[in-house]
Amino acid sequence: MKRFAFYGRVSTEDQQDPESSKVWQLSRSRGLIEPAGGVVVTEYFDIGRSRSLPWKRRPEAASLLDALARPDRGFEAVVIGEPARAFYGNQFGLTFPVFAHYGVELWVPEVGGAIDPGSDAHDLVMSLYGGMSKGERNRIKIRVRAAMAAQARTEGRFLGGRPPYGYQLADAGPHPNPGKAAVGQRLHRLEPDLDAAPVVRRIFDEYAVGRGLYAIAEGLTRDGIACPSAHDRARNPHRQGLAWSKMAVRAILANPRYTGRQVWNRQRRDEVLLDVEDVALGHVSKMRWNDEDAWIVSEALTHEPLVSDEQFHAVRTLAAAGRRRPVVRKARPTSQPFALHGLVVCALCHRKMQGSANHGRAHYRCRYPSEYAIANELDHPKNVYMREDQILGPLDGWLAQVFDPGQLDTTLDALEAAAGSTDDAEQVKAQAARRRVIECDARLARYRAALEAGTDPAVVSAWIAEVQAERLAAEVELDRAAGQRSRRMSRDQLAALVNGLGNLLDVLASAAPEDKAEVYRRLGLRLTYDPTRRVVTVESHLGPDGNSPLPRGPRPSGGPTSGASSAEPVGESQCRRGDFSTYDTRINARAMRLNSRNPVSLRQGARTACRPQRLKAPLAPTGVRG
Repeated sequence: MKRFAFYGRVSTEDQQDPESSKVWQLSRSRGLIEPAGGVVVTEYFDIGRSRSLPWKRRPEAASLLDALARPDRGFEAVVIGEPARAFYGNQFGLTFPVFAHYGVELWVPEVGGAIDPGSDAHDLVMSLYGGMSKGERNRIKIRVRAAMAAQARTEGRFLGGRPPYGYQLADAGPHPNPGKAAVGQRLHRLEPDLDAAPVVRRIFDEYAVGRGLYAIAEGLTRDGIACPSAHDRARNPHRQGLAWSKMAVRAILANPRYTGRQVWNRQRRDEVLLDVEDVALGHVSKMRWNDEDAWIVSEALTHEPLVSDEQFHAVRTLAAAGRRRPVVRKARPTSQPFALHGLVVCALCHRKMQGSANHGRAHYRCRYPSEYAIANELDHPKNVYMREDQILGPLDGWLAQVFDPGQLDTTLDALEAAAGSTDDAEQVKAQAARRRVIECDARLARYRAALEAGTDPAVVSAWIAEVQAERLAAEVELDRAAGQRSRRMSRDQLAALVNGLGNLLDVLASAAPEDKAEVYRRLGLRLTYDPTRRVVTVESHLGPDGNSPLPRGPRPSGGPTSGASSAEPVGESQCRRGDFSTYDTRINARAMRLNSRNPVSLRQGARTACRPQRLKAPLAPTGVRG
């Protein structure tokens, strides 16, 4: 009697019953060995393992290979009932030498018994079955993918998986396949989830008006709205579900199924080598995102949309713009109140200076690493500091004079002149933005023509996304220019605004920093600190609502951003008339530390003077430290 070990594998591609598959493979193996006096003494059977996996990565097959090396293995040969299930591609050539090395015979029905290691015919037959196995798997994959693509495009059928957040599964009738319908399988469709659908609409609305991913996620968590994993705990037991993440918001904004159409093939499964240094280890599956032109989208609406096509594409265009898209920045909380928070700009690098509390006093700091200064060829100290208390007194005094009721006519003349001085510059910017929009439209037309002519869609899609981002930036510039023109104020509006500010200015001297910050914000103040001249220049940009926050980054030199501003030419004319007095406080030289690079240091603070005031007013010189 010859003892045999049986090896088999159930096909994951055919979705067969494991017990039935094992029975017929074992029966075929016994039919081969029993006439020769063989008997199966042990069994190795892999369930749910793809044939593409090499033997060392299949649990039962790996156990069989380990048993070959043991003298007490308990069998002299191995029988396989279906070689196409055991060997895939070139796996026979990589595995059979191990059998031959340990002197263990390998029996298969296709050669009528044991495989002869020296027979080219046997080697050819087994290699042929390995190729047939690989071809069968590939044909199954192609048929399944082609059928799913047709069902998604023409029928809009829901093809399985978990429903997107905002939807839930609903019954869509019996399965069209009679065999599957007979065992109770049914089709499904998507319908809005009454609790989650409004959240999806809120996410799209907030992103469209400029809120960022993190801000949206933070707002949803703060409002007590369950995140996707917490909303559906049955499908997400492995997740904590504590709060919204920006990745969850990003996934919702990028999902086209919220437009009411079924979308398939957004991802693909690629097989990549597990180890490029050892090809025999086989491949592993990696899920990767497909380009948008590879998506399969249903021709008609298949479920109720949560957002319109226009809003979805507008959001995708904003996302493609990246950092260039307009955003709404939230105020950052701070334990130290800063009256000039967000209003002070460094004249060297045109960046906003950050509030910094040093020795219990409020400062404003501009940090600029020396590597950046060298790369940008900018003579900028590593640290520039400006003390707040050296600025507020002269600033409040200047504001009280400028907006004094007795100076109303003079101030209004200055504001009107400043508002008019920027019209030409704004028109130039608007014309340049309009030309960029036209150029982008022309480039998009050429790219679409290239796409229709057969150019690689992946390349053209990248071009189109880049141009759409440029076009969006130009449209934002046009909208900003139009908004500035619409916010121009008449003389009567300016007079009403200045009169309304009178009472606020009266209490500035004794007001808390938070209250001062609100007044300065309503006045639209912008302070530019020049550490080389030790001068702070103040500008007021008044808007129609008395609330004129400045945009991020440096202000273009062409003029104010909105409303009416006390521009420099007006200030010079006011000085010539001598309407404003000079604050003449001497610099305490002992408090200043001079060096060759930076003329002034504010390590101990400097008592400094305000130079003659203008509507675009230089205030107190302070210091730098770097």
